[in-house]
Amino acid sequence: MIVRLRWQTWRIVEEGAGFWGRLTSVCLIGLILLNVAAEITSTMKNVEASWHWAFLLIEVVSVTIFVIEYGVRIWACVEDPRERFHDHPLLGRLRYMATPMALIDLLAILPAILWMLTSVDLRFLRLARLLKLLRYSAALDTLRDVIKGERRVLISAGIVMLVLLVTMSSIMYYIERDEQPVAFGSIPAAMWWGIVTLATVGYGDVVPHTDFGKLMGGVTVVMGLCMFALPAGILASAFAQEMKKRDFVISWTMVAKVPLFSELNASAIADIAGLFKPKVAVPGERLVRKGDPADAMFMIVAGEVEVEMTGENKRLKTGDFFGEIALIAKTERTATVRAVSSCQLLVLQINEFERLLDDHPSLKRRIHAEAEKRLAEMGLDLYTP
Repeated sequence: MIVRLRWQTWRIVEEGAGFWGRLTSVCLIGLILLNVAAEITSTMKNVEASWHWAFLLIEVVSVTIFVIEYGVRIWACVEDPRERFHDHPLLGRLRYMATPMALIDLLAILPAILWMLTSVDLRFLRLARLLKLLRYSAALDTLRDVIKGERRVLISAGIVMLVLLVTMSSIMYYIERDEQPVAFGSIPAAMWWGIVTLATVGYGDVVPHTDFGKLMGGVTVVMGLCMFALPAGILASAFAQEMKKRDFVISWTMVAKVPLFSELNASAIADIAGLFKPKVAVPGERLVRKGDPADAMFMIVAGEVEVEMTGENKRLKTGDFFGEIALIAKTERTATVRAVSSCQLLVLQINEFERLLDDHPSLKRRIHAEAEKRLAEMGLDLYTP
């Protein structure tokens, strides 16, 4: 009983599974944003004086909830299916407490605990609670993977930037030190000008006065433009590739679940996955209307749809497909199809459909057979003009 409860708790707090998982995630995200907003607003003295007790109440309630959340996560972590914390009840939990997200959870409650125990004012650390949002953002996970994957290139770009900074700052030191002994009195002092100029920020608080210094300043700005564009381009390209890769993995997984493709090997499924586009339909949404031009075929990965036919409606479930009849016969839609529940679909446009059938004859036979069967139920012939 306890093990099952702990497993359900882990799915709620770590995976956000089910209604209670989604509700818990939304409530925690709202509480984190409320905390950060309260901490920022409390720095306004007139507002803090008027709403002191409200800010105190928010802090007490928030810390209480965060402490409970932290304790629940530690208690349930041994149910992680990846078996990272299963070896020992104590050592496994200690290992979980050393993970980055667990340390962020600890940092979220640490300022309040230290303030109660030592009266040390660490309120500014409350803003670190914003880091708890990392747990709920898949995009940030993608960015982390991108940075990790491109770290060698980014480190190389950083080294080049460092070399440029030291080189240009040293040159400007020797050029401007007599003209401006305060601003360029040493190489470290000149590096302030160097970093601002390379970043093309140009505060204007330190500028070269000599003609040669101005020339080198212009060269530095151009070099800064080129060098800062390099890591930005690397990150943008890698991020786009990572998103494309993840989309492909999702499409491949969805295609592999369809029984129609059960006899195909992984390579063929990968080829087909690139042809399909994922689509999500809400209950009641019309996917196909009778009489419309045929432009795509649909496959149901999850959910249920209803085909509105003359006489009696028919329901299609996970693994079924529809829309292929009009594509094969090159006619208008023969029925209206609506989503009965939330559906995950794979959509195949007409040009990709024809290419798919040409490349996979066995698949073509199965789709034709299913189309003939459905038309027979409607009293029609597949090739009737």
